[in-house]
This record gives sequence, C-alpha cells and structure tokens, in this order.
Amino acid sequence: MTSDTRRQSNKRGPWSVRGHDQAKSYIRSPVLESAEQRRDERQGRAVQGTKQQAATIQAITEEEQEKLAELEMQLPRVAGKIDGWLLIIVLTLLCIGIVMVYSASAFQAARYQGDASYYFQRELIWMILGLIAMLVTLRVDYRQWRRFSLVGMLIILPLLVIVLKFGVNVYGASRWLALGPFFSFQPSELTKLVLALYIADWLARKGKQVGTFLYGLAPFIILVGIVLGLVLLENDLGTAVIIAVFATAMFFTAGANIAQFLLAMACSGLIFLKEALTSYRYYRITGFLDPFKDVTGINLQLYQALLALGSGGWFGLGLGASRQKTGYLPFPFTDSIFPIIGEELGFVGCVIIVILFLFLAFRGFRLARRTPDLYGALLATGITTWLVLQAMINIGANTGTIPYTGVPLPFISFGGSSLVVSLAAVGVLLNISRYIQEPEMPALSRQALSLRKRRVGKRYITTSQ
Repeated sequence: MTSDTRRQSNKRGPWSVRGHDQAKSYIRSPVLESAEQRRDERQGRAVQGTKQQAATIQAITEEEQEKLAELEMQLPRVAGKIDGWLLIIVLTLLCIGIVMVYSASAFQAARYQGDASYYFQRELIWMILGLIAMLVTLRVDYRQWRRFSLVGMLIILPLLVIVLKFGVNVYGASRWLALGPFFSFQPSELTKLVLALYIADWLARKGKQVGTFLYGLAPFIILVGIVLGLVLLENDLGTAVIIAVFATAMFFTAGANIAQFLLAMACSGLIFLKEALTSYRYYRITGFLDPFKDVTGINLQLYQALLALGSGGWFGLGLGASRQKTGYLPFPFTDSIFPIIGEELGFVGCVIIVILFLFLAFRGFRLARRTPDLYGALLATGITTWLVLQAMINIGANTGTIPYTGVPLPFISFGGSSLVVSLAAVGVLLNISRYIQEPEMPALSRQALSLRKRRVGKRYITTSQ
C-alpha cells in the first residue's frame, strides 16, 4: 500500500467510527427515552404519594383522631387463640391454692366451725365465681372497657369512703363491707382492677402530654393520691403499695419524663416512709431488723412462719401434716399460707410457686410488649405488675425479706374478693392475648415510641390508641 493510500484510509477511519457510533445511538435512542420516561414517571408518583401522605398527616386533628379511635373500637376484630401458657399457669396456681386452703384451714374449721371443709367449701364457691368472671372478661374485647372505666371510678371512690364509716373492722383495719351474715366484700381489691382500666385509658388519651408536668404528672399524682389516701385510711398499707407501684409502672411505660418521674418517686417514698414509721408499723420494721426478738409479741407471726418454713426441709412433712397450722401460726390459710406450703411441701414446693409466678410475669410482660395498641400495652403492664408484686410482697413478708404486711397470695390464699377480682384481671390479659397476632410494630417497640414522639407542625401524631 502506498503512502497516499494509507493517508486516505486514516482520514476515513475516524469518520467511519463516528458514523458507526452515531448510527448506533440513533438505533438505541427510542429505548433509552422509554426507560427514562418510565423512571421519571415512577419518581413523580413517589413524590406525589409522599406529598399526599404528608398532607393527610397534617390534616388530621385531635378531634378527628378521637373520632377515628371511636370508630376503630366499633369495628369488629377477628380474635385469635388465647395465651395457653398463661392460662395453664393460672389454673395450676388455682389447683394448688384450693388444695392448700383445705389443708391449712381444716384444723381451725373443725375447731371453730364444726366442719373441717367449711373454708374449703367457701373458697370453692369463690373460685367458681372467679372462673365465671374470667370467662366473661375473656370474651369481651378489652377495648370495650374504656367506655366503662370512668363509671367504675365513680362507683369505687364512694365505696372506699363508705367502707371507712360502715365497714367491718377486723384486726384494726376497716376493709370489708358486710352484705349479709355470710357475705363480705373488700372494695380495695376491686379498686386495683378499676384503677388499672382507668389509668390505661387516661394515659393512652394523653399521648405526648404524659411527659409534661401540668397535663401529665400533676393530674396523675392527684388521681392516684386520692385513691391511696382512702386506702391508707383503711390501715391497708400493703394494698396501697401495690396500687402505687403498678400505677407508677404504667405511668413510666406511657412515656413519663424521667426527672419528673424520679421526683414523684421521691415524694411517694417520703409519704410511705412517714406511714411506715407510725403506730404498729414502726414495730414491724424493728421486728424485721431482728426477727428473733419478742417472738411472743410483734414478731410472733414472722417467727412462726420461719419455723414452718424451716421444719419443711427439702420435701416437706407431707400434705396435711403441718404442725404450725394447729394454732401456732396466725392466719395459716390466708396471709400465711406460703409458710404452710413450705412446711408440708418443702423447699421444692416453695420453689415451684415462685417459678410459676416468674412465668406469669414473663408471659404478662411479653404480652404487653407485643400488644399493637397503647391502651392494651398499658393495661397488660398494670395487671401483670399488680399480680406479681402482690405475690412478691406476700412471699417476702413471710420469709423475713421485707417488713411484714398482710396481703393475700394471688390465686392461693383464702379470700373471695381477691380471688374473683384477680381471675377477672387474668381474663382481661387472656383477651388481650387474642389480638396479638405478631404485629409489625408493637405499641411498646422503639419504632412505635419514636413515632408517638414525632411532631408534625404543632400537633403530635400518635399511634392508634
């Protein structure tokens, strides 16, 4: 090839490449344009959807939120299965309780009532009524109780006042209303359930305002303080402690301000310390510090309880073989039934009781953690805290772990009011468990808590309550 020919081919080469690229771009341009159009359409739809969502959120007012909540309550829901483990735990405690009531009360029933099964029969009736109450609350959608919580408070507060004037005074405490010669009722037990229902509803409606002093902490202290004052006037410190703790747990779970929460706890601690250092409670504290001093006086019940627990050993003396229930240990089938369990069933029997209540706490708080709405989460938290704390106080008082105070052991101790109300509360828990169904965003998850704190304009957007 000559030099002229090479120069001509070099001149044609670049132009040929450019021409080939231009032809190639002309061929692909309709495809590229179509892809770009589809991409632009998707981006436009996404932006438009975001704007519409933001406009919808900003358009929701507080009144509309309340209306939506009311409409949501009216909508039927498909109920799932109940928490079978929670039901098994409660029924196991009930079976242990009915057997131990008969064993612990047989001697005194035969001696003072002429029938060894006198208290057992009464407890059996109360257990049947309690199971009926549990079935009723299990069938009713727990959201429906929001409508009646205020009415319940308007009923229970006058009862707490009436019991102070017309109540039956037993061992220095005026806690019972006598309705006939064979029936007595303890309003403070019903107060636990009614107050849990009302506080859960009140806190769920408050939303973000729970963290403020004027609309959150101040009315909460006034509300709970009125109830605690009436209960303390009955000389029932144990019930007052239970109410204060589970109400505070619900308040903290709803999003209380930490600083205000600690301040409220300090004030409550001072009030209870003042009550604890007055009258007979002071002697109980001194007796707690030295349980083997004055064993025939202020420490009689604690000393005999410790003897019963120590006598049982690992496996107990056998069912019905307790010696302390024959007149040595006061209240062997009510407040002091746990030492009788330790004496007859031993350390193993006591550990089984403790494990059952620990499982109850696990299932209850797990339920609260997975509940999709704030009201159900707060209600499950309050009921679980109440039942488990009451068991802890009873066991702790009978083992010398805390100063002695008289509260029944849930589902086990003899007592109609406590048993029926506790079973009704368990029914509410079981009903809550029917609507869990593994929500994508539980009410107490971090995402839900941060979402409730999100602020749009001047209004706070809260989750479904």
